[in-house]
Amino acid sequence: MIQFNLLPAVKQEYINARRTKQFVILISFVASAAAIAIMLLLLITVDIVQKKSLSDANSDIKRYSAQLKAIPDLDKILTVQNQLNTLTSLHEQRPVVSRTFTYLSQLTPGTVSISSYAADYTANTMTIAGEASSLDQVNVYADTMKATSYKTDASSTPKKAFNSVVLSSFGRDSKGATYTLSIGFDPAIFSGQNEATLNVPNLVNSAQQQLFQKQAEN
Repeated sequence: MIQFNLLPAVKQEYINARRTKQFVILISFVASAAAIAIMLLLLITVDIVQKKSLSDANSDIKRYSAQLKAIPDLDKILTVQNQLNTLTSLHEQRPVVSRTFTYLSQLTPGTVSISSYAADYTANTMTIAGEASSLDQVNVYADTMKATSYKTDASSTPKKAFNSVVLSSFGRDSKGATYTLSIGFDPAIFSGQNEATLNVPNLVNSAQQQLFQKQAEN
């Protein structure tokens, strides 16, 4: 069977163009309908669902507020609770005073005695007073503190334990010498957050000790 296309080429192009136009119009209509549906859905969500959610939230807030206000002595309870929450941090920040006895036993020579000790853990200072067999031993005591370093379990780098050691007063007689040392210390050696270990040098070969030995030999 033989078919003949009797339509002119122009007429055929016109028909094709009209079909394309109808297809584009259909697609545009579907897209517009989808956009309108999405917009309506958003409007419903914003205007109805969110308003209801906010209304429910406000109702819950009012209900819970009324329940809290009904609790007797609520302010006192909250104050105590806040104080309890800060106990851990306060405990970590407080100085470990018990380390003092260990440090003094490591630092103090056998020829030096301590008659009084006072410390200010806010200013990071301490005052030590006592007696010694000689003033040279007091100087050795002071030099030992100056040369002492420390390390913590958080850091292996040695640091200076005492940043200031001053012989603020002294006296001597035939029985020996008296002294008062004013000392500034690094607060980390008393910190409860880390363990601190002192590295106390042996200063038997110090200039003061050598002088004391020469005097004893003469």
